[in-house]
Amino acid sequence: MDRPTDGITPFLAIREGRAAEALDFYAKAFGAVVVEKNFAQDGKKLMQAGLRLNGAFLMLSDTFPEMGFDAAPSDGVTLHLQVKDADQVWSKALAAGGCTIIMDISDQFWGDRYGQLRDPFGHRWSIGSPLKS
Repeated sequence: MDRPTDGITPFLAIREGRAAEALDFYAKAFGAVVVEKNFAQDGKKLMQAGLRLNGAFLMLSDTFPEMGFDAAPSDGVTLHLQVKDADQVWSKALAAGGCTIIMDISDQFWGDRYGQLRDPFGHRWSIGSPLKS
């Protein structure tokens, strides 16, 4: 298993039984690699999956309200991707489909090329890279 033993790992709850779709989206949009996935006893809902994404680990699953796991995406949480070429990652994410732009990518006063979008599952992502000198 390729799961970290220390640190902090984001765990996304995906509503409406769309977690398997989210795995495909994150692979297409951000180049994520699925390293593990486990389905519930019904064989349909995704109980837990692990992804390698931009050098980090991300977990996700379908929601399970019957088990008290029914969290909606929070506007207070943003997953940030610090990359070498923000425009390339931004374009790839938009091409994957279903994203809503929150803050269009542009040069920022703090020295990054930066933008924010919401993925098709309601989670907010920011993408940034240092401005080229």
